[in-house]
Amino acid sequence: MGNGQISSYLSSLMPSEKLYLERIQNRTARWTPQSKPQWLAFLSRADELFYGGGAGGGKSDLILGLAGEAHESSIIFRRVFPNLRALIERSRQIYNSENNAHSKDSFNESLHVWRLDGGRMIEFGSMQYEKDKSNFQGRPHDFVAFDEAPEFTESQVIFVTAWNRSVDPGQRVRTILTGNPPLDSSGAWIVRRYGAWLNKEHHKPARPGELRWYSTVNGEEIELQDGRTFVDRGEMMYPRSRTFIPALLDDNPFYASDGGRYKSILQSLPEPMRSMMLYGNFSAANKPDPFQVIPTEWVRAAQKRWLELPRPTTPLVAVGIDPSRGGVDKSCVAKRYDNWFDNVSAHPGEIVIDGAVMAEFARQDIGNEDPLYINVDVSGIGSSAYDHIKTMYKNVIPFNPAEASDYRDRSKKLKMRNKRAEMYWRMRDALDPDFGDDIALPPSAELLADLCSARYTVTSAGVLIEDKEEIKKRIGRSPDEGESVMMSNFPKPNSGGWVRTAR
Repeated sequence: MGNGQISSYLSSLMPSEKLYLERIQNRTARWTPQSKPQWLAFLSRADELFYGGGAGGGKSDLILGLAGEAHESSIIFRRVFPNLRALIERSRQIYNSENNAHSKDSFNESLHVWRLDGGRMIEFGSMQYEKDKSNFQGRPHDFVAFDEAPEFTESQVIFVTAWNRSVDPGQRVRTILTGNPPLDSSGAWIVRRYGAWLNKEHHKPARPGELRWYSTVNGEEIELQDGRTFVDRGEMMYPRSRTFIPALLDDNPFYASDGGRYKSILQSLPEPMRSMMLYGNFSAANKPDPFQVIPTEWVRAAQKRWLELPRPTTPLVAVGIDPSRGGVDKSCVAKRYDNWFDNVSAHPGEIVIDGAVMAEFARQDIGNEDPLYINVDVSGIGSSAYDHIKTMYKNVIPFNPAEASDYRDRSKKLKMRNKRAEMYWRMRDALDPDFGDDIALPPSAELLADLCSARYTVTSAGVLIEDKEEIKKRIGRSPDEGESVMMSNFPKPNSGGWVRTAR
C-alpha cells in the first residue's frame, strides 16, 4: 500500500477508529491486527464485510479484537450456543492477557457478556432455530458479527442487522461475517450474497476488498454503481456497501511457527474439503444431495438460456399464482410464454390481506393478456383469491397441492404421492438437460434457491416432497417464487401434458 493510499484510509477513519490506532501506537490496545487481511478488514469502509475462506485465517481473533477495541456495543453470534465456548475461551486470552492494563474488565458467566474498561460491552448469542432471531429484535449494536456465517440462514443475518446502529456520530457501525466455503446447500446463500467476489461466473466480478453497493427496491435487492442516495417512489434510499476479504492459513503468523503441523492436517483432507479449507475455494464441487428434487446445475443452465435467448413473440400460455399466507411470505405471480418464463412478480405478504387484494395484484400483473390457463394455489387464502380471479379471466384452475396424483416420472418407475410432488417433478423433468423442454428461467438468485431447496423421500404411496415448513427452516423463507413458477409449468387438466404453443 502506497503513502497516498494510507493517507486516504486515515482520512476516512471515524473518531472511534482513530482512538484505536492511538492505543495501538501507545501499546495499550488489548489486540492488534496480526496479518495483512486483518488490517485490510479493520480499514475497510464496507458496511458489511465477509472475511475468511480458508481455515486458520484469524477469523475469530478479528471479530473478538475489533469488538474489544473499536466498538462500544457488540454482539457475536454462533448458530448453536455450545459452539460459542471456544470463542469465549479465546476472548479470555485476549481481554485478560498478561499485558492487559485494563483491570476493570469482567465477564458475566450467566449473561455471557463482557464489560470492559471504558464502557465497552460484548455479548455472545446464538440462533439455533429460525424463530430465535426475534429474541434480538430492537436491540441495537454498533458491531454485529456472525462467526461461521454459512451456518446461519440469510434471513437471520438480515433480520438481526436491522438494529446495527449507534447514537454516537463518532462511532463506526459495521457488520462482519466470517466463514469457510459452505459444506452443503443450506449455506449456499453466502455465495449468492457475495457472488461478485465468490462466483467465478459472475457477470461483473469484484476484486477482494472492492466495495459494491446494494439497495432493496420493490422487495428485490439491486446492485448500484456507487453509494449515492437516490429516490424511489418518493422515498430517499441510502445504499449499503459490501465486500469480501480472503484470509487463509498462510496469512496467519501464529501458524507460521508450528512447523506446518496444522497445514499438514488440512492437506490430508479429502477433496473437495481440502481445497475448501486450505485454499478457501468456494467453487469446489460439493457432493450433490441425491435427494434434492431439482439439481442446481439444471436450473443454472436454464437461467443461462434466459440471458442468451430473446423473449418469444408467442402469446401468454400459463400463469401460476401462489397467494401469500400472511406475514413475511410473498404472494407471487409467474407467467410463461411457451418455454420462456418471465420475471416473477412478488408482493409483500402483509399487504395481501384477503383474496380480493390478491386478485387485484393478479390483474395488475397479467393485464389485458389472455393466458390459456391460470393455476391458483387454493390452500390458505387461495380459495378466496381463486373465486375473485375467475370472474376476470377464463380457464382459472384451482390447484390443490394435497390432491392425489397419478403422474409418474419419465422413467415411469416413480409415482407421485400428491399434486405438490407432481408439480416439483414436472419441473425437474422439464429442466432435464437430456430429455427436457429447454426452458428458460429468469436469472434470479432467489428463484434458484427456491427451486433447488426441496428434498424428497420415496414412500410406498409414492414420491413425497418435504413439507414447506421444513424448507423454510433451512433457507429462512417460504419458496414462493419457485412454487409460482412451477405452477405456471403445471399443465392444464386433460391437455395431455406440457402445453406449448405453435411458433
